[in-house]
Amino acid sequence: MGTSPRDDERDDLADTTVLRATLVSGGMVIPDAVVETAGDRLVYAGPAAGYSGATIARQDLLVMPGLIDVHCHGGGGAGFPDGGSSAAATAIAFHRRMGTTSMLGSLVSAAPDTLLDRIATLSPLVRAGELGGIHLEGPFIARSRCGAQDPRYIIDADPGLLRDLLAAGGGAIRSMTIAPETSHFAEAAQILIDHDVVVSLGHSSADHATARRALDACIGGTVSATHLFNGMEPMHHRSPGLVAACLAAAGRGELVVELVSDAVHLDPATVAMVFDTVGPDQIALVSDAMAAAGMPDGHYRLGPAQVTVDRGIAHLSDSGDRPVIAGGTSVMLDLVRTAVGGGVDVAAAVASATRTPARLVGMSDRGVLAAGMRADLVVTGPDLGLRHVMRDGKWVQ
Repeated sequence: MGTSPRDDERDDLADTTVLRATLVSGGMVIPDAVVETAGDRLVYAGPAAGYSGATIARQDLLVMPGLIDVHCHGGGGAGFPDGGSSAAATAIAFHRRMGTTSMLGSLVSAAPDTLLDRIATLSPLVRAGELGGIHLEGPFIARSRCGAQDPRYIIDADPGLLRDLLAAGGGAIRSMTIAPETSHFAEAAQILIDHDVVVSLGHSSADHATARRALDACIGGTVSATHLFNGMEPMHHRSPGLVAACLAAAGRGELVVELVSDAVHLDPATVAMVFDTVGPDQIALVSDAMAAAGMPDGHYRLGPAQVTVDRGIAHLSDSGDRPVIAGGTSVMLDLVRTAVGGGVDVAAAVASATRTPARLVGMSDRGVLAAGMRADLVVTGPDLGLRHVMRDGKWVQ
């Protein structure tokens, strides 16, 4: 998973500013399209018949917007919760080469001083445009559904601490996972909404009534569900819980559900069912990747947790006979490919990896290919194998 294109798969596009290929963007597929860039912007992206420039030969390639990951803990051997700015830069560079041109750096539950330190490390990368923002996955979550997170650092929502974390970020924090059943949920949610931060419901044992009250408390804000199904009570026909509440809210257009479509966190048929149920405009594919993404099997860290990767699957090292999944090892293009292989339409899968996450976190100049948008592109073969990546008008892969 997450491998670079082979040399024999590459086409030399180093000086190319015009491509003619199949365009996949905005929920559409245009079989014969032209994409032209100038500097860091797109100047044309549409049918070849409407292009006024010089005619060029069509290539058997797909061109899509740069992929956007709003839940990523690291990759390439480095993690956002575990190291300094050089580790963060390593993770960013790895995912960028793999086609993720914009991403949030995700942190996990930790002591307040540790979170403040990590926010101080990542915030300059947000201001420099290297990261699209910071995602806090905790510490206001449920111990009963902590997953790979260390329960020692999970606490009830603390409005004072939340204000300190947001102040430390100086606008860099874009999303926060919070359990609906935590104390002071409504107050914490309102603070997040007031700071234009996505309220992401997850890592929760909430029943359906509690989940509905949480959704009601988020009216006026932007809401998502952290990796739907994972870190939640399973949905039962007599106990619908958070899963049913989130699916219903997504169906009403009130919430975006994250899906880790790597065939480990979710069966591909489950992913296809959610696409058929709520549609790509309410789905954001996310990697939940940790440091081991793109790396061989072995031992890694996810915050304070020790993680073992075996046959590409990350789990807590001390989880015994019932391994606890500890993040992902796939990259965003892997998720698109797996979703399509499971029956999701390619246009829908790409939209959920580009347009929907861009809208969710307010990246208004990316996520679709259209004139005036930032020149972020991913070029693949017909099989969705990676060929090239452009970010800010420059080929990086």
